[in-house]
Order: sequence, then structure tokens, then C-alpha cells
Amino acid sequence: MNGPQKKGLAILGATGSIGCQALEVIRAFPHRFQVEVLTAQNNAPRLIRQAIEFQPNAVVIGNEALYPKVKEALESFPIKVFSGAKALKEVTEFDGIDMVLTAMVGIAGLEPTMAAIQAGKQIALANKETLVVAGNLITRLAQEKGVNIYPVDSEHSAIFQCLAGEFHNPLEKIYLTASGGPFRGKKRDFLASVKKEQALKHPNWDMGCKITIDSASMMNKGLEVIEAKWLFALKPDQIKVIVHPQSIVHSLVQFSDGSIKAQMGLPDMKLPILYAMAYPDRLHTSFPRFDFLNYHELNFEAPDTESFPNLMLAYRALEKGGNMPCILNAANEVAVAAFLKDQLGFLQMSDVIDDCMQKIHFMIEPNLQDFIHTDAETRKLALSLIKKQNN
Repeated sequence: MNGPQKKGLAILGATGSIGCQALEVIRAFPHRFQVEVLTAQNNAPRLIRQAIEFQPNAVVIGNEALYPKVKEALESFPIKVFSGAKALKEVTEFDGIDMVLTAMVGIAGLEPTMAAIQAGKQIALANKETLVVAGNLITRLAQEKGVNIYPVDSEHSAIFQCLAGEFHNPLEKIYLTASGGPFRGKKRDFLASVKKEQALKHPNWDMGCKITIDSASMMNKGLEVIEAKWLFALKPDQIKVIVHPQSIVHSLVQFSDGSIKAQMGLPDMKLPILYAMAYPDRLHTSFPRFDFLNYHELNFEAPDTESFPNLMLAYRALEKGGNMPCILNAANEVAVAAFLKDQLGFLQMSDVIDDCMQKIHFMIEPNLQDFIHTDAETRKLALSLIKKQNN
């Protein structure tokens, strides 16, 4: 008897943390998954190594200046090589692709994800900014095209897993857990002088630089709150955040009868990646198992929104709606980039975001071009605010 047909995958952002872990999963299950497309923005050497190993139909290097290097390295292989933003959208339409894993960082993932949905491809979503910026457009398009969006974030995957078999039952609220990052328990006087080297030392998770800084500032959890609204059709007051420093309980669902379900496991992103890619199947793995006897207690506490105001800024953007989450996201991307270049203090990131949210023109029902314009205008303002602070 033949086994299940291989699932053809496009991995957008293959050289980043999520992309590399996804390829680890594929390496472990070569009978279940076939890599059709790999993309990267700047990391040409890693993309070349991945392409030689996995032999995809095509690769895309976003940075067009790196195209000759990638093309030359792969010229002896039957692999198509493309470059640029337009190619990132076009490759998602290839016939051999069943699912697109969007693991690009930031708003850059928005248009390729929309193109994949338009082409009827199933989505494994690791790029939370896509739903943060344009959740209404994405969810409406997915419904029109009959496309499922499978969450890859550990917290949203946990909610999705808790809802399996329960989709007909009304839920009361969800709890997104947060580790608290490297600065849990620290106050503003301490945070005023922290450096990027400290912020990049996450206690539990191995992630890329941008997401690690977002975790340290609680913005990552704020973006997840907005993403959860669109993934699970929730109201802002149905989404709660609770700090759980051990990162064992990945999130919880409370149903209308008061019962709560939690999804638990060791902090390993390969688990939610595999669940999204293999859904509805659970595949046997040799990943390390959680043992209750190794954890004598699991702790939970309220987030400190006075020391970490980004979470409340995200709730404010969610409640306002329209293009406000787009403003929040764009300002945050610029602020984090400046912090990583030592051009902005840790607490000043929130100031820049707040300022942009107050000054950029608000639109209640933006279209895609409005989002693109809002993103550009916000980045321009955020850069000017940062420059002013450095003068």
C-alpha cells in the first residue's frame, strides 16, 4: 500500500531561524516533504548550500545584486534561479507547490503571502507581520480562495491544537503565554541602559535578532495578540497575555463552560513547524520529550506593562483597527533596527512607536496600496525621530 503523497513546499525566508529549522524537519521526513522553492534576501552562501542539498525546482535571492553569485554557484544543477521582489511573488504560484511556509521577517512577507493565497496554496504562517499589518485583507482573501492558514508561532500553534475537535464550541478567551524574555522583573531604571548584547540573550528560545529584541521588549507578544485576533476571529478582550518563564505551557484556551485546555512541551520551534506542515497528521519524532519530574513548578504572572509599554501599544493599535497596526509594525521594525545599530535606547523604541501612532494619518478601511503607503510614511517618520534624538 502506498504512503501519503509528498507535500511540495516553498520556504520563503529559508536562511533564517524558522527556515533553517523547517529544513531540519524536512531532512527528518524526506518521504513526506519535497522542497520546491527556497528564497532568501541576502544570505547567498547559505541559500546556495541549501539548494545543493535539497535540489528545489527554483530559488530566489531577493537582493538582485547577489543574483550572479547564486546563478554561477548553481549553474551545474537543474535549479532555476531568480531574483527580486517580483520573483518572490511569482514563484509561489508554481504548480508543484502545495504549501507555502512564509518565514520572512517583517512586512516583506505580505505581498508574497497574498500571491500564494491568490494562487490557492495552503499557508504555514511564521510571518506574523502579514496578519498584523493586513489581517482583514489576508483573511478575506483566504476565505475567497478556500485557503487554510496554519499558524507556526508556538503560541498560535498551541491555540490551534487546543481547538482541534472543538471548532464548533464557543470559546470564551485565550491566554497567550510569554516567557518574559531576558529582562523579566526588571524596571525602567535598569532598562534605560541595557545594550543589544543583553537583549539578544533569550533564556528559552533560539530566534533571529529581530524577533529576539521584540521578545525582550514584549512587542513580540503584542504582535501575537493582533495576529490571534485574525487567526481565531476574536475580540481584543478575549485575548489575554500571561507571563510563564519556563515556556512549557505554550498557550491556553478557555471555553464557554469554564473548561481550559493547554498545549505543553519543551520550547522547540520544530514542533509547531512540523504540526503546520503535516496537519492533520502527527508524525513520530525523536525530539526530546518534556518530563514533569524535571519541572517541580510552573510559574505564571501578569505582564509588567509599565516597564514594557509595547504590549499596551499593540492592544491600542488592535482596538483602533484600520491602518494603526501597520503603523505600529513599521515603527517597531525601524526602532528595532536602530537599537541593533546602537542608535536608539531600549526604552526609546517605545517612544518612537508611540509618536508614530499619534502622528501618522489614520485610515479606518485601508486597501493594500494604503498599507504600503502607510508603511513607507511611518518608516520615514520613525527614521527622522531617531535622527532627531541622535543630534
